[in-house]
Amino acid sequence: MKTNKNLTSFDEHLDKKYGKPGTASRTDFEIKAKAFAIGEIIKDERKNAKMTQEELANRTGTKKSFISRIENGHSDIQLSTLYKLIEQGLGKKINLSIQ
Repeated sequence: MKTNKNLTSFDEHLDKKYGKPGTASRTDFEIKAKAFAIGEIIKDERKNAKMTQEELANRTGTKKSFISRIENGHSDIQLSTLYKLIEQGLGKKINLSIQ
């Protein structure tokens, strides 16, 4: 099997662009990536519940603009806010695990 030396793995790309794991710039990137992923999960669950951002905001005592920022990964939310959005707003249960 031939390998193309011009190809880089995704991990190599991340190392080059954001630094090695454990560096400040890599940690910052990973935090932002996780915030984006959480926003996508909230957006998907909101859409599955056939709710608008405004309806979710009204159920949770927040503003539509706040929901939008979360769904677009532009807001760092507290764990209590995450629980409020998922459990109170969407009527779902949330499970967290540490690996």
